[in-house]
Amino acid sequence: MIKTLRHTSLALVASSALFSTHLYAEPGDYGFWDTLGNLMSPEQPDNKVTPAQASGMYPLTLDDPAFDDGFDPADYDNWQKVDVPISSGAMCGNGSPYKFFVSRVPDSSNTIVYFEGGGACWDYESCSGQTGIRGARNPNGIPDNYVQNINLLDFQNSANLATAAVSPLIYTHHPYNQFKTGEWNLVYVPYCTGDIYVGDKTEIYADPTGENPDLVWHHNGLRNVQSVVSWLKNNLQKPEQMVTAGCSAGSIGALLNYSKLRQDMAVNYGYLIDDSGPLYQAPLDSNDPDAYPSLPLHHEVLDSWTTFSPGGDPTEENPINMLASITPGFDDNELASLYSALSSKFPGDRLGMTHFLADGNFSSYSYERFHEDIYSDPDAESRLDKLRQKWQQDTNENLVPLLEQTANWGYYFPMYRDFNESHCTTILDLEYGEIAEQGLVLRDFLNNIVNHQGGSMMRARETDQVSDFENNHNWFYDLVGGLL
Repeated sequence: MIKTLRHTSLALVASSALFSTHLYAEPGDYGFWDTLGNLMSPEQPDNKVTPAQASGMYPLTLDDPAFDDGFDPADYDNWQKVDVPISSGAMCGNGSPYKFFVSRVPDSSNTIVYFEGGGACWDYESCSGQTGIRGARNPNGIPDNYVQNINLLDFQNSANLATAAVSPLIYTHHPYNQFKTGEWNLVYVPYCTGDIYVGDKTEIYADPTGENPDLVWHHNGLRNVQSVVSWLKNNLQKPEQMVTAGCSAGSIGALLNYSKLRQDMAVNYGYLIDDSGPLYQAPLDSNDPDAYPSLPLHHEVLDSWTTFSPGGDPTEENPINMLASITPGFDDNELASLYSALSSKFPGDRLGMTHFLADGNFSSYSYERFHEDIYSDPDAESRLDKLRQKWQQDTNENLVPLLEQTANWGYYFPMYRDFNESHCTTILDLEYGEIAEQGLVLRDFLNNIVNHQGGSMMRARETDQVSDFENNHNWFYDLVGGLL
């Protein structure tokens, strides 16, 4: 719900709360007196990491009262940096300390964990930052002021447009597209390892020019996520409702980490929003990349980011073995078996996939380097058309049938919008994600997924190849494009 208990003195909070607290409440929302009490004495953590959770493969970290993480539990509605102890095993790709950012609210335990998007890497050029947006995000680590407060139409710091204001899912003061999760506790998980948050391997990448020293790169994403989950359990109340979400690399990171994160947090209502980070069907023992266009990509990333090998020792500590050990039904020969496995493990959760069918960004990662007919095509428009054809093939043949075999996966696939290479439906705003032929807009899908009352899952995909290319842009896109 959109609440009014924000950025005011206790007196103003009290007067506004008396008027609005009980207009509409969801599970996890505190009443007036509890909220007032939280402002004076913040709620204490009630779901701390246990010794059992601090052991085994990819353990959580026990609370260490002696470590100063820099967080003030009474500082509400402000983005705060949270430092992570080195002992947790967390670090960025370049070896610098990992950190993340939290904005706490006094009137709800509900929480959204948002995984930052931004590229991937598996060679010197992409991990060192030479390939720009097609490579690793934050190759030099996370600055202390990386995520800062941003107010209504206050875009002086353009970096915040890609962090605190990246999406209405976490941007409380969006000028025209607010969504209820933006009023929850916000956890922003930065991306600095180039491995979609699932890596656990240190690689040495040589400069192909021979001009620079070898790059020692820590694909450490999984341990970084574990450090975030450990902190949440040790420092905040257990959420009643929790959304796990992200865009692009962040969304597939949310998907691949959902089984353990959701298990460790043990919330009553769990939701997953995977925006433009699909895991397409591609059996690792197949030799048919024509039927499974994402097959070469799956082999590349598993080899670069993990020590997993098909048919290897299932007790070896690596991300795929961990996922298999805690997720019944997950087949390590078929990564996309995760959809049905998550559905079975968390039958009461609401799980959602969304992306544009004309995506030109994630499709490039998925196919361009691995399919010669695309890579060697000198014509940019022709390459883009081939990328979109494979993307739609993968969606229609290697994703939708898997989702439809489950009871609690929804999907929403509009065609196109003229922003960010038609990549990510929930960034910047929620506009131009309509499926007009079914009378649906993107917000309908988000409301369907983040819905504690349950109900049937929305499943919709656009077939109209024309209308989205005619109405797909607004003034805000021009403003943001100019600032960036």
